[in-house]
Amino acid sequence: MNMRQLPSEERPREKLLRAGKENLSTTEILAILLRSGTKDRSALELASDLITISPDGIGYLAECRPEELASIRGIGLTKACEILAAVELGKRIASRPSAKRIRISSAKDIAEIFMERMRYYKKEHFVSLMLNAKGEIIEEANISVGDLCSSTTHPREVFVDAVRRSAGSVVFLHNHPSGDPEPSEADVETTVRLMEAGAILGIPVLDHIVIGDGNYVSMKARGMI
Repeated sequence: MNMRQLPSEERPREKLLRAGKENLSTTEILAILLRSGTKDRSALELASDLITISPDGIGYLAECRPEELASIRGIGLTKACEILAAVELGKRIASRPSAKRIRISSAKDIAEIFMERMRYYKKEHFVSLMLNAKGEIIEEANISVGDLCSSTTHPREVFVDAVRRSAGSVVFLHNHPSGDPEPSEADVETTVRLMEAGAILGIPVLDHIVIGDGNYVSMKARGMI
C-alpha cells in the first residue's frame, strides 16, 4: 500500500506533527528516513522488512556497513547512507555528555551513559574515563578495539591522556559482543595490572565496568578488584 493511501492521521510524518516523535513506532521512524518505497512496497513495508531482517531487530543497523544495507532491495546506497548517518547521530546524542559535567557516583551512572552505544559493538572496545577531583567526567579516551589483552592495554597507552589532563582518577569500561558482561580472568588480570600502574602514577583506578546487552558488571561491586 502506498502511504498516500493511508488516512492522513496514520501517515508517519503527519503523525509526528500531530502526536509527537515519541509516539511513533520504530517502523514509522524508519519510514520517514526512507521517504519512499518501491513500486510494490511502501516505505512502511520496506521499513518493516529492515527491522525483521535480523534477529537483532533494529540493533542490526548499529554496526551495519553502507554497502551491506544498500544490497537490500529497495534501499540503495543513498538511502543506506542516510539511515546509517541517523543511527550514528542517535548513538552520539545518547552518549553525549551534557554541557554541565556529569558527576559519577556509581557504576550505574556510567552504564546508563554508555550502554546504548556499546551494547551493539561487534568488537570489544576498551574505554578510559578520566575524572576530576569532584568525580566529574573530564574526558573519554578510546584505548583499543579488539580483545582486551596486555598487548593492547599497555599502561603507557592507557594513562597517557589521564596524565595529560591531570585526571584525579579513572574508570575503565569495555563491552562484550556476546552480550554476557561476566568478566573473564584476562579482564581481571589486565585490570589489576593497570591498577598497579595507576597507583604508581597517583591516578587511582576506581572501577572497571563490563557492558553486555542491556546489562553490566562492575568489577569493584563484585569484589574482583
